[in-house]
Amino acid sequence: MFSRIVVPVDLAHLNRLDKVLSVSADLAGLYDVPIIYVGVASTVPDEVSRTPEEYAGKLEAFAAAQARAHGIEAMSHPLASADPQGDLNRILRTAIDTLGADLVVMASHAPNWLDWLLASHGGSVAEHSHASVFVVR
Repeated sequence: MFSRIVVPVDLAHLNRLDKVLSVSADLAGLYDVPIIYVGVASTVPDEVSRTPEEYAGKLEAFAAAQARAHGIEAMSHPLASADPQGDLNRILRTAIDTLGADLVVMASHAPNWLDWLLASHGGSVAEHSHASVFVVR
């Protein structure tokens, strides 16, 4: 049914991703397909890394740990941006197309009043991508 799963991850908030990581690993095992963890690094130092290269190493280690923990095939796809939050929707859509993903499994944020003003990342990806999108709350 699916051939490649993309899971966007924010290494600064891994404590909030347990459910989406579990769901995506279950789907990868069910369909015997790889997961590609996509992360967007800042081009300036932040709490996760000092450089995009350091971020790439951390994302690769994260993907390897997920593969071991869940018995799945996993890889990383690091990207960099001067404004990760502002560029995220566009960057994710481009990565999904570039990687040939047919399923995206994303974490949702807790809904709040800002949702009336700003579109969610999951909603934007679902609206503009050809891939199926599962948003996990």
